[in-house]
Amino acid sequence: MANNSIQVIGRLAMLLDAISLQEEAVSLKILVAETGLHPSTAFRILASAAEHGLVERTERGNYRLGRKLISLGSRAGSDADIRQTALPLMEALRDRIGETVNLTVREGDEVVYIERALAKRMMRVEQVIGSRAPLHVTAVGKLMLGEQGEAACRSYAERTELPAYTNNTYTKAKALAKECLSSARQGYALDNEEAELGVGCIGTLVRDASGHVVAGLSVSAPIERRRKEWTALVVETAESLSRALGYRPEN
Repeated sequence: MANNSIQVIGRLAMLLDAISLQEEAVSLKILVAETGLHPSTAFRILASAAEHGLVERTERGNYRLGRKLISLGSRAGSDADIRQTALPLMEALRDRIGETVNLTVREGDEVVYIERALAKRMMRVEQVIGSRAPLHVTAVGKLMLGEQGEAACRSYAERTELPAYTNNTYTKAKALAKECLSSARQGYALDNEEAELGVGCIGTLVRDASGHVVAGLSVSAPIERRRKEWTALVVETAESLSRALGYRPEN
């Protein structure tokens, strides 16, 4: 079963490559000729890919890349640009406070860690790039929820049922919404050992030229080392990154 699954992925990649080489939507006949796949095999794979938005079939029955695939490709490029722009700023912040700085983006009901500047010390908090965490247990995740308003906070709580990671995790919708909205108003949020005991974070949001939230910037440290005065530095760094991405506050 595993080998068959891998084989299908390889065949799908061949079909997507063949489609991407054409300027116009391409017929099944041409795709079969380009890939060497049996027509029925190619048709089944393309039908499944169409169901998931990876390809689209035109009225004439030809195939082109799907909007979801294009969106994912655009997202990958966007994240790469943010990482490249953010890393020098993150390293400068890391050097000022001596603790790990993280860059995250939202995917569904989670944040994903896409870049980091590790603290240069033995005892440090370290998040693996590519790792994920639920929104309600992270500082930036709570801000992202608060940015969307109370209804979004309650909807998230209903969907996820707010699993507890520590005794400090918000597990009640009303309390979570209050915390998220309050954090959004002040422009930063704290994680007070809500994801992991002994770890505290300070987080804020990063915006692009359109004013949309595109990432979160946070500092993670052992809770006993976290300092309130870091908040201004974290916000300042996020503002610098937002400006570098083209954001200009109205005021």
